[in-house]
Amino acid sequence: MRSGVIAQKVGMTRVFTDAGEHVPVTVLKVEGCQVVAHRTTAQNGYSAVQVGIGRAKVKNVPKAERQRFAIAKVEPKLKLAEFRVPDDKLIPVGAEITADHFVVGQFVDVTGTSLGKGFAGPMKRWNFGGLRATHGVSVSHRSHGSTGGRQDPGKTFKNKKMAGHMGVDRITTLNLKVVQTDIARGLILVEGAVPGPAGNWIYVRDAIKKSLPKEAPQPGAFRMPEAEAAPAAANQEA
Repeated sequence: MRSGVIAQKVGMTRVFTDAGEHVPVTVLKVEGCQVVAHRTTAQNGYSAVQVGIGRAKVKNVPKAERQRFAIAKVEPKLKLAEFRVPDDKLIPVGAEITADHFVVGQFVDVTGTSLGKGFAGPMKRWNFGGLRATHGVSVSHRSHGSTGGRQDPGKTFKNKKMAGHMGVDRITTLNLKVVQTDIARGLILVEGAVPGPAGNWIYVRDAIKKSLPKEAPQPGAFRMPEAEAAPAAANQEA
């Protein structure tokens, strides 16, 4: 299992195949997703890669966190996440994971936070059928009815489906196909819908129920900031 990435949902669009069929896709932007730290079996009891994305204001970052980012030589990140990987699949600290980390045709699992819908009744929240339209029912046609017995059981059981807060749930969608990648702009186009509104942070990793293509880079596709800074410095000196 390779490391995943944190991406930002841009929105939805569609692409056309050679046969003229349109495929609805969600555009995910991977920009500045860097490896911040490692978790090793010797020190932490498990092996993982910690990645971060987004630029956080330094005044909003605790001093302990600032020290951690300073050791990794990366700017403070707005969003952090860990991805469990074997010891031989650790990406170097400071490396920036690029969009070609995922290849066209492979399947990925995406995790996001669904759109908040506020307080919702049982018909919208749980797809209840509602009460009868007549015969004694007045004003409360969209209510959920009784919630428990009288003497027996004499209480309302936990997890009873009732009206309440709807949305803002952590949702994982499995087996979404990667349709296109744009390395220059850091875009990944996956088939279908992704949880959450535009601008939401999305966790993307290899599908656990599908085999990884042989052409997928190992341990991943990334670039080191030093590799880009060196040619730029050489050009300035010239």
